[in-house]
Amino acid sequence: MLNLSAILESSAGRYPQKPAFTFNDTVFTYEQINGEANRIANGLRHTGIQPGDKVALSCPNHPYFPIIYFGILKAGAVVVPVNILLKRDEIAYQLRDSDAKAFCCFVGSPELPMGQYGWDAFNQTPGCAHFFMIMPLIAMPSPIEGADTIAALVAGQPPLFDSVQTTAEDTAAIIYTSGTTGQPKGAELTHANLLLNTMLAVDILELQPKDTQLVAMPLFHIFAMTVQMNAGIYRGIHSVLVPRFDAAVAVSLMLRHKISVFVGVPTMFWGLLHYPIEADQLAALAGGLRRCACGGASLPVQVLQDFEARFNASILEGYGMSEGAPIVTFNYFEFGRKHGSIGIPATGISVKVVDEQGNALPAGEKGELWYRGHNVMKGYYGKPAETAAAVTDGWMHSGDIAVMDEDGFYYIVDRLKDLIIRGGKNVYPREVEEVMMKHAAVSLVAVVGVPCEKMGEEIKAFVVLKPDAVATAEEIIAWTKEEIAVFKYPRYVEVVTSLPTTASGKILKKDLRHA
Repeated sequence: MLNLSAILESSAGRYPQKPAFTFNDTVFTYEQINGEANRIANGLRHTGIQPGDKVALSCPNHPYFPIIYFGILKAGAVVVPVNILLKRDEIAYQLRDSDAKAFCCFVGSPELPMGQYGWDAFNQTPGCAHFFMIMPLIAMPSPIEGADTIAALVAGQPPLFDSVQTTAEDTAAIIYTSGTTGQPKGAELTHANLLLNTMLAVDILELQPKDTQLVAMPLFHIFAMTVQMNAGIYRGIHSVLVPRFDAAVAVSLMLRHKISVFVGVPTMFWGLLHYPIEADQLAALAGGLRRCACGGASLPVQVLQDFEARFNASILEGYGMSEGAPIVTFNYFEFGRKHGSIGIPATGISVKVVDEQGNALPAGEKGELWYRGHNVMKGYYGKPAETAAAVTDGWMHSGDIAVMDEDGFYYIVDRLKDLIIRGGKNVYPREVEEVMMKHAAVSLVAVVGVPCEKMGEEIKAFVVLKPDAVATAEEIIAWTKEEIAVFKYPRYVEVVTSLPTTASGKILKKDLRHA
């Protein structure tokens, strides 16, 4: 028997009065988080939620996220995290597709009315029987007539609960993919998937109970959920929650709380790298940061090297997917690191690079990355055909183009869907981006393919310049032409002030293709 909620119960027993989560100026101990999760579980059971039922959760980085997340698991139900930026029809789709029986939704703000969107979506979903509004303060009433609050769910419920004994292969969470090709699909992750991946994260980052981490990535995203929330709880560390990444806020909190662990996506490391910091504060940050890790997308080598030099902290790069719970490969301090590499297969996971027929390719040859092991999802919920197309004999197809070197380190060349075919020749955007990042005036770059009547696709780069730097599109094109093969340099360059990103900080190339 196995229930992922055991990691919270274990840490609550070992470190009852230790800070588990800090939000603004409020500190929640492990005992408090566990007790409130028990009240949620009792409330769900009282409401009629049964083991195996799906309960959706839309909440920013707030202590209510782990409280409700683990309350759902304790009740033996399945968590369905919902992206807080979705609108009513997108939310309704996920509620229907997951067969959610209940929905816990944060109220939001006038700028982001999550609660109103969630309430509207709930009312479009007949199979979803219960809605609970999450308010910033428990005593606050719901602003929407007819919508119950989390306070109503837990009213009179005791802080003790005997967690339902699920099995290792029971579904713990359904994580929706980004839906870059068609409608999003819900990856079913088991209690074993998530627990073993949590243990991998603790091992890779070498987390210690004395650590304090900044959690700026959204907890509804599998990377933050596993590598930060679950790993932090498992190891009994202190997590400081930030609802939305902002370099100024991040630096302030890192100094105030003496942050020793920072995990982020490339745009966050880029933001910290270019944020002006006083020399004494920079020395304090550099002296306190013990572990950094990056995932979610490829970190430009130039950003990695500049960050490590500025903050005197090594960044471990890794690779994962929602369907992989998420860790697949990682660089390890123990086995050495390679800049630009996603590392080696994590413990218990096999990885290979294959051709279009699924045959394994030797070192140095590009192909699709496949993996199998304890991290591979149960399947896409309610979609057996899509599952069969994505998994072959236990091997998960990543959709990423990769190459392995002679030492067994893997490198992501690009997404299959991002590959540019220009005049019959393959051009990998990441290769072009890495070259352009070396230009003295370039701070960040994203390369995409755009339609071209003559060549099929043409190469276009969107460039963010460094502060006070000056460079024209023509100058950047000419410089890049001298640094890369003639069929690879961008024929179009657009200088922009920022690049569109997802809630988790990934650059939205699909938006750039239509810009």
